[in-house]
Amino acid sequence: MKIAVCVKEVPDPTAEKRIDPDTKRLVRSGENTLNRYDRHAIEEAVRLREGAAPGAEIAVVLVAPASASRTVDKALAQGGDRSVHLADDGLSGSDIVATSRALAAVLARDSYDLIVFGQQGSDAECYVMASAVAERLARPCVTQVAALALDGSSLKVKRQVETGYETLEVSLPAVISVSDAINEPRYPSLPAIMGAKRKPHEVLSLADVGLAAGDVGVDGSRTHVSALSKPPTRGDSVKLEDDGTAAEKILAFLVERKVVA
Repeated sequence: MKIAVCVKEVPDPTAEKRIDPDTKRLVRSGENTLNRYDRHAIEEAVRLREGAAPGAEIAVVLVAPASASRTVDKALAQGGDRSVHLADDGLSGSDIVATSRALAAVLARDSYDLIVFGQQGSDAECYVMASAVAERLARPCVTQVAALALDGSSLKVKRQVETGYETLEVSLPAVISVSDAINEPRYPSLPAIMGAKRKPHEVLSLADVGLAAGDVGVDGSRTHVSALSKPPTRGDSVKLEDDGTAAEKILAFLVERKVVA
């Protein structure tokens, strides 16, 4: 069985976020890391290999700058067998449409039985990439999977919905995105971390996957940010510096407005 886990490199959550005033895009040249939701996707693929799919090969697939090698190593250390990395300057500025086109082109090069995504990207909070890729590959897709079981050539899944859960069965090959409630990702061991750099790492260009520069990046995108502005203030506001009396000042503020007695 061949499993592809699509991962994303995102800005470190502890780092200060900046928007480039010229491109109006998030600056990604600082500290970056593996998208935390994708750790659940890798963990679930590893559990499949340890259980119902012994001997399954897990490929980590990503579209990211060439500098994302540390993120690739983190994904491989958690359990991936090899990585496939589409790294091309022409990808800069790609939106969901263009990125899904690039990811689908990479994934179409191999016959994966199962393609797994995390539930969202922690930078753009995008939930739809799995569905967009599945549409391009003409494969069935189930999102927000909270539990799954492999049964021959099909998956039985429990999916989170607004009213609770629903149970579905999907034939392979398929695309899924897993909820962050599906498992608790393990921490990689020191030997796994050291061995990640020795695993096969394939780096591709746009030409390698049959794409031209106009298919991705700004030209291949269908959204455009024309302007950015801070949200309007919500009326009068009071800023308090906590010198040890902030609690009393807040209470006096609420009493004055008769919010509390």
